[in-house]
Amino acid sequence: MLQDLGLIGTLLDEDLSPEEPDTEPEEEDEPIVLNRKKKLGTRGVKDFNTNFEFAERDILTDDSWVMADILKQIKNKRTATTLDQKIEKIRKKRKAEEKVADGDAAEGSAEKNQEENQEENADDEEEEKEDVKPAAGEEDEDVADDEDEFDSSDEMILTKSDTLRDKERRGRKRKMEEEAAPQSYSEDASKFDDSLTFEDMNLSRPILKAITALGFKLPTPIQQACVPVGLLGRDLCACAATGTGKTAAFVLPVLERLIYKPRTSQVTRVLILVPTRELGIQVHSVARQLAQFSSITTCLAVGGLDLKSQEAALRAGPDILIATPGRLIDHLHNTPTFELSHIEILILDEADRMLDEYFEEQMKEIIRLCAHNRQTMLFSATMTEEVKELAAVSLNKPIRIFVNSNTDVAPFLRQEFVRIRQNREGDREAVVAALLTRTFQDHVMCFTQTRKQAHRLHILLGLMGLKVGELHGELSQNQRLENLRRFKDDQIDILVATDVAARGLDIDGVKTVINFTMPSTPKHYVHRVGRTARAGKSGRSVSLVGESERRILKEVVKSAKNSVKARVLPPDVILKFRDVITKLEKDVEAVVRLEREEREFAASEAKLSVAQKRLEGTSTAEQSRVWFQTQQERKQSRVSKALQEFDLALRGKKKRQKFLQEGKRKEPTAEERAQFEILKAQMFAERAAKRDRRPKRARAMAEEEEPQRKATNQKGGKGGKKSVFDKELTNTSSKALKHYRAGPSFEDRKRLGIERKRPGGPRFNRKKK
Repeated sequence: MLQDLGLIGTLLDEDLSPEEPDTEPEEEDEPIVLNRKKKLGTRGVKDFNTNFEFAERDILTDDSWVMADILKQIKNKRTATTLDQKIEKIRKKRKAEEKVADGDAAEGSAEKNQEENQEENADDEEEEKEDVKPAAGEEDEDVADDEDEFDSSDEMILTKSDTLRDKERRGRKRKMEEEAAPQSYSEDASKFDDSLTFEDMNLSRPILKAITALGFKLPTPIQQACVPVGLLGRDLCACAATGTGKTAAFVLPVLERLIYKPRTSQVTRVLILVPTRELGIQVHSVARQLAQFSSITTCLAVGGLDLKSQEAALRAGPDILIATPGRLIDHLHNTPTFELSHIEILILDEADRMLDEYFEEQMKEIIRLCAHNRQTMLFSATMTEEVKELAAVSLNKPIRIFVNSNTDVAPFLRQEFVRIRQNREGDREAVVAALLTRTFQDHVMCFTQTRKQAHRLHILLGLMGLKVGELHGELSQNQRLENLRRFKDDQIDILVATDVAARGLDIDGVKTVINFTMPSTPKHYVHRVGRTARAGKSGRSVSLVGESERRILKEVVKSAKNSVKARVLPPDVILKFRDVITKLEKDVEAVVRLEREEREFAASEAKLSVAQKRLEGTSTAEQSRVWFQTQQERKQSRVSKALQEFDLALRGKKKRQKFLQEGKRKEPTAEERAQFEILKAQMFAERAAKRDRRPKRARAMAEEEEPQRKATNQKGGKGGKKSVFDKELTNTSSKALKHYRAGPSFEDRKRLGIERKRPGGPRFNRKKK
């Protein structure tokens, strides 16, 4: 009866639910719209008032007062024009040239038509004039819509939907080493009370007031596990997924201990070390907001800010110091009355990054200068062998808190991968441009391996009409903070960055993360994609994977808890964007030329000002700053690392020299640029593997493998393998006896340099018959 009426009945309890078919290639749910923001315009304002605010806001305070002090310390070195202004200048110039070219073509076609029309009859002339009118209308439309990068013929190709497939998991999921508690930790506190609230943690009233003002309702799992342990003064090593509130997990117990034990003299008692300037500014902001209702003082010492103001703040003896290793060592050797002998708590945020090869010498110097009796806390989303070694050697009975596995991504992250076919590495720029123009048009972070590629992508995407910013180490501190602020305030839609932005940065509202190349290791991948899907929100990551990067892809797919998608772009779309990028190459060169001219002009101006000051006698000779390494040692270490990278990648000095000579001669193609990006990642992965193969340090505690080895020996029922010494003592075979009677073998004699002496000397030599 229901079927006759065209209705569908509900399932009863005894009915079986229909089985879902196997996953097949599916198309994107949302249709692709080019220049979505431009076409929508201001129509959304009629439906929703943007000035509307809820009566009760989650965050009751404004953090602009925190950033005000930091912005005062930045030296404003304004350039004549910004990169976006240069890009806009070149774009306008190109469009003006295209209009002139179109006008000349239209005039030429009109003259040709007139000559043909004079030869034909009057009826044909009228018909041809009617045919010309729509062409003129099309020209007017092009003038009106000159902001659009693609015309109607292009949209037929570019609006084709991408195809999504489920990525298969082959083989068993590898069991992580971190699942079993290592023997190098005295206790494991990974199991915690889920019902613990901020009120149950016995925190002081000023801290609870600040927590309420910041809008924190309930503690996250890492905070529930770490705050009680940190309040006990125990050393700990904590690991949790990105975006789970690790900063508050170590700031809260630090503030409570400082309030409970007021200081008797003006000394710094807490040191928080971070790998990047932006992360340092973020941690400083959180610490100041949590300590706003107490008398605890904080100080930020990172590169790019004014040295004199930092020295004055350090002489005052702040309670908490947030610093990067390089600037901290600079102050330790050049700021009088500042030392680390009174440090009670040392915190390493992103501990695995702080202990890798780049900070190795600096961290040794800092730990040497720190007080011996201190509480040490290590925090990161991924833990490495270096962190474990520090926990075993430098920490006092550390407690291990692993809320998540070592390579877990955020729970609501959707992971997608785009396959780059062999000999198609040059398509990477076209694929990224297609994704950003068609599918992911706002709140996107795009990661590259090198600064040069990040800068080129910024110029390319800007010439396509997208709002782009960049973030890497070659920019000044003012430019880095300004680009971050513009991205957070939705003034730019895409932020192209290197791994400087991959650690700890909490940028609200990031929807998508795009990897231009796969990172060097799965742990670097975890940190990159951790910029989205933070604090329980959803997000998406899209990574471009070439044939040489499939090993990392397999590891990511094996460790993924949710389904992983493979995205396939239509070939016509990629070809179209390749043509667009080829046409824009001249404009890219023009922008780079403008930048070079401006840099040369600024350098000549600086030299002129210095010479003028010397002539006037107003220049004061500043005292040179001291570093813990000599200039020759620093240069030598840098050169050796650079040569080591080349040798690892190119396998030899001859190939290295050939590579350098060829690189100087010609401009690299798109494929060569992509290969260099992959090469950089592979070099880092090879160095990491080489470090893992090094012999481990001797420890007082037993290694992780020893209990497992004993267990396997017990299962077999037989005794362990005999040592070589025992075998030699008990081996009575004829071969062994002959070996020991005859003395060392020929190989041993040759190795030890022992000459073979014949019995009786040369007189016993027998003559040949």
